[in-house]
Amino acid sequence: MTTTSPAVSGAAAVRRPRRGRTLWLLVVLGALGALMFASVAVGSRDVPWSAVAAALGGSAEGFDQAAVAKRIPRTLLAVLAGAALGVAGAVMQGVTRNPLADPGILGVNMGASLAVVTGIAYFGLASATSFIWVAITGAGLTMVFVYTVGSLGRGGATPLKLALAGAAVSAALASFISAVVLPRNDIADGVRSWQIGGVGGGTFDSITQALPFLTAGLAVCLLSARALNLLALGDDLAAGLGERVAVARGAAFLGAVVLCGATTAVTGPIGFVGLVVPHMCRLLVGVDHRWLIPFSALGGAALLTAADVVGRVVARPGEIDVGIVTALIGAPFFIHIVRRQKVRAL
Repeated sequence: MTTTSPAVSGAAAVRRPRRGRTLWLLVVLGALGALMFASVAVGSRDVPWSAVAAALGGSAEGFDQAAVAKRIPRTLLAVLAGAALGVAGAVMQGVTRNPLADPGILGVNMGASLAVVTGIAYFGLASATSFIWVAITGAGLTMVFVYTVGSLGRGGATPLKLALAGAAVSAALASFISAVVLPRNDIADGVRSWQIGGVGGGTFDSITQALPFLTAGLAVCLLSARALNLLALGDDLAAGLGERVAVARGAAFLGAVVLCGATTAVTGPIGFVGLVVPHMCRLLVGVDHRWLIPFSALGGAALLTAADVVGRVVARPGEIDVGIVTALIGAPFFIHIVRRQKVRAL
C-alpha cells in the first residue's frame, strides 16, 4: 500500500512529553464537562437555574423541569455519538493512511443509512437494536466496496482515489435512498428528518440499546492502537516487526464500522466529525494512537455537544439539526486539508 499517512511526519515528529498530554487531557475534560452542562441548561426555551438544578436532581414536575429533563438524554447521546465518530475517524485515517478519511466522506454513514431505510421500507424494522445490526452490516459492506474501488489501478488505495470513490458511492447511495423513500409516504417524513442527522430524539432507551455496540467498537479500536502505530510505518516494516498486517487492518476496520453503524442507526448520518477531530487532536498529543484514540473520543464528544448547543441557540425558537452544523464546520476544513496536502501529492 503506497498511500500517504496522515501522520507521515509521525516517525520524525517530536515526541510530546507525557506531562503536556496530561495537561491537555484535563483541559479537554474540563471543556467537555462545561459543554455538557451548557447542553442541559441552554436550549430553544429559556429556563431558570432553579429548574435546571431540580431536573438534575431527578425532578420533572414542572414544565421547565420537564424541558431540562428531556435535554439530559439528548446530551448523553451527543457525547456518545461524537466520541464514536471521532474514534472511527482516527482509526480510518490510521488504517488507510489517508488524511481525508472520515465515515461520511468514505460513504460509510450513507451505506448504514441505506441499510436502515431499506429495512424500514421492505422488512418492517422498528426496534433500535434491529436498526443497529442492519446499519453495521450496511456500513461494513460499503467500507469494503469503497476500499476495493479505491485500490484499483496504479498506486493502490491513494487518499485521493479513496475520497473520490467514497464521494461517488455516497452520491449513488443517496439516490438509492430517495428511490426507496419516494414511493413510501408513510415513512418519508420520518426518514427525511432522520437523514439530516441529529440528537434531538435521543432517549435513555435508545442509548441503552446502542451502548453495548459502542462499547465493543471502542474496545476493539483501543486494542488496535499499537497495531495502528506499526501500520503507520508501512506494511512491510510492520510485518517485519511481527504484526499481522491484514488481521490488524481488518480488526481496526471492524471497530470503526461498528461505531459508525451503531451511531448512524440512532442519530442518522452525521458527517465531518471524524475528519476534523483527529487532525485537531494530533496537534495536541501527536500521532501515537494510544493517546490519539482516547483524545479523539473526548474531542468528538465535545465537538458534537457544542454543535448541538449552537444549533439550538442560533435559530430560536426553532432548532438547526446538529448534522447541518457539523457540515458547516467540516466542509471548509475538508477544503483546507485538500489544499494543504496539494491534490497532486494525494
